Amino acid sequence: MTGTEGTTDQATIADARRSWTEILFTRKMLACIFLGFSSGMPLFVLVSLVPAWLRDNDVDLATIGLFALVGLPYTWKFLWSPMMDRFKLPFLGRRRGWALLTQVLLVISIGLLGHFNPATSLQAIVWLVFAVALFSASQDIVIDAYRRELLADDELGTGTSFWINAYRLSGLVPGSLALILADHLPWSTVFWITAAFMLIGIVTTLLVKEVSDDELAPHTLREAVIEPFVEFFSRDGITAGLAILAFLFLYKLGDNMATALATPFYLDMGYSKTEIGSVAKFAGLWAVLAGATIGGAVMLKLSINKALWLFGFVQLLTIVPYIWLSQAGHSLVGLFVVVSGEYLAVGLGTVALTAFMARETSKAFTATQFALFSSLIAVPRTVANATTGFIVESVGWTQFFVICALLAIPGMLMLFKVAPWSAEEERAEDESPDDEAVIEEEEASP
Repeated sequence: MTGTEGTTDQATIADARRSWTEILFTRKMLACIFLGFSSGMPLFVLVSLVPAWLRDNDVDLATIGLFALVGLPYTWKFLWSPMMDRFKLPFLGRRRGWALLTQVLLVISIGLLGHFNPATSLQAIVWLVFAVALFSASQDIVIDAYRRELLADDELGTGTSFWINAYRLSGLVPGSLALILADHLPWSTVFWITAAFMLIGIVTTLLVKEVSDDELAPHTLREAVIEPFVEFFSRDGITAGLAILAFLFLYKLGDNMATALATPFYLDMGYSKTEIGSVAKFAGLWAVLAGATIGGAVMLKLSINKALWLFGFVQLLTIVPYIWLSQAGHSLVGLFVVVSGEYLAVGLGTVALTAFMARETSKAFTATQFALFSSLIAVPRTVANATTGFIVESVGWTQFFVICALLAIPGMLMLFKVAPWSAEEERAEDESPDDEAVIEEEEASP
């Protein structure tokens, strides 16, 4: 972290660290699991279930590809996040109220999809899919804010790990269960069954305790829009703020580029679709879940700064085997090992980076600042998807992966500025007696 407002020295911080059992076995972690599932499920409806449904109804591939554009709310969600920081609905509190509203709207919008015929109502489906993306991105805003306000700094790594794993596992509902059901049931029933899994998030939202502080929350819409940026850049100065934003853009740039064209790369290397589906995809799934789990476990004892350094080096090093794979030819063992290593690093890096983003948000503007950060780290994915094809066509796969490895270095160098290895990580706002009282109170309730 750049600069620090706290006065606690390193020895005091080390002494204050709790045991892993005190962090792990709490209702907070259960909340992270169930809310992570609720957050991820609508996204996988859009990327897995909707394309399969459209194709099953003979919609052409070009049209299905254009449906990706309705996912723009995930990239622009910071535009309306100030409203969710500023306004408090008349039920359940600032975070839980918005969460419940978005979850109920997701149940309705996902369920209604199956009642339209893609052959005759494609325009209506476009608007309904856009609504699912809008409500899903809005749910992400409020759940990200809730998770940050719920977890103490030493819980961020573990809580983020649980949340990420549940987020990814939720994809099995629309990406596997729903497709199996579609062979036996009408699509209208399949979509309502899928939508019903949002009840997991609704029940969790009703049971957990509200953690937003009305005293810290902005009291005008102008405050909600302007103050998050003023607070962020005044905290440690404009230079430090810009450095953090640059770091968020660069930290996973090489990693994102290396995996952007994974399937075309496997096909070009001579692997069959069956081999890709059974070896590469399985390797990626287990490895990213393992990476997030290991990352959360390691961060029980490791600070966020140190995790960014260690996991960042793993990210960089696991790109290098792709250079070998591009020259090795057909090797199923090599494919499994290389893909497993890369996605293990993806899981590790995601846990550390998400915990870092959470730490850098002010509790007064959690929704807006976290939405801005998460939108920013989505930009490299977009850049990667848009440019990598041109690079591969120009230089070939081997040189492409060399470039990816080199592009991972600037993000590591930014760590000297934004997250020095031995820097203190406590922020003054997180050390206040009021916050400690809130944390102790949260431990006793879901």
